[in-house]
Amino acid sequence: MHTVAILVLDHVVPFDMAAPMEVFGRTRLPDGRRPYRVRLCAESRVVRADGFELRVDHGLEALADADTVVVPGCSQLVEEFPPRALAALREAARTGIRIASVCAGAFVLAEAGLLNGLRATTHWVAAGELARRYPEVEVEPDVLYVDNGQILTSAGAAAALDLCLHMIRGDLGSAVAADAARLSVMPLEREGGQAQFIVHEQPPVPHGSTLEPVLEWIEDNLAGEITLGVLAARSGMSERTFGRRFREQTGTTPLQWLLRARVRRAQYLLENSDRPIERIAQQAGFGSPTAFRERFRRVVGTTPQTYRTAFHGKTRAPATRS
Repeated sequence: MHTVAILVLDHVVPFDMAAPMEVFGRTRLPDGRRPYRVRLCAESRVVRADGFELRVDHGLEALADADTVVVPGCSQLVEEFPPRALAALREAARTGIRIASVCAGAFVLAEAGLLNGLRATTHWVAAGELARRYPEVEVEPDVLYVDNGQILTSAGAAAALDLCLHMIRGDLGSAVAADAARLSVMPLEREGGQAQFIVHEQPPVPHGSTLEPVLEWIEDNLAGEITLGVLAARSGMSERTFGRRFREQTGTTPLQWLLRARVRRAQYLLENSDRPIERIAQQAGFGSPTAFRERFRRVVGTTPQTYRTAFHGKTRAPATRS
């Protein structure tokens, strides 16, 4: 079982702490097993938050036994952080433990020296201050999260959910991450400042709408040639009326819907089959492997082959450190 240790400091932001607790704690494998064990840890047994006190069961020694450490943000951007907590984080990083921050938790990682020379993000309100205090950190305020491999950072509030789902997806694959997202009532695709490894599942079909039959038809016929004229004819509308209704009911154009649906189909095939890239491009309805690779990179932020390497066949619980 993969242990997630959440390091809480005084004035911890409750949402920043609760988001990883809930997302990792609710995650289930297809057979019902829980792949993650979540522990709260702190320097002292009682942590002050705004409006209440939190009793914590584990001390800083829990970081050494963890596979992932998450550092939530604090409501007060203090000038100094607890030296023992910083030392424990440095030691965890030295031994290869994955470390992630939520929101202003990036300040703790930066103070520990873990972000030196790396890209990082935090809440956009605090991004300027992070860059001012730690000029050796490349701060990117317009992204949901940044994954440097061992060290990860997220922006504020709901971006914590995006980061947790990203880590779950890397550990266990998109099907498990999608299930975790549904349990959190979290949209599986969010528009951000740049493409990221966010879970891409089928777009929500507006049930009961006049477009529902044609949207389902699209999903069943992605490999074939689909034009605006064909879709409009199936809906019994003119192309102009169909385009207007489509945008009203889905928030996007028929072409964009189709392209994203084809990318999602390709993601599924890359994760669950060993078919050649050229074959997957054909089955997903792209005109050529070149067009497929260009569109896939634009939407997902990486190449099909790199995506397959990262996410193919991940159905077992994440391995723990030896």
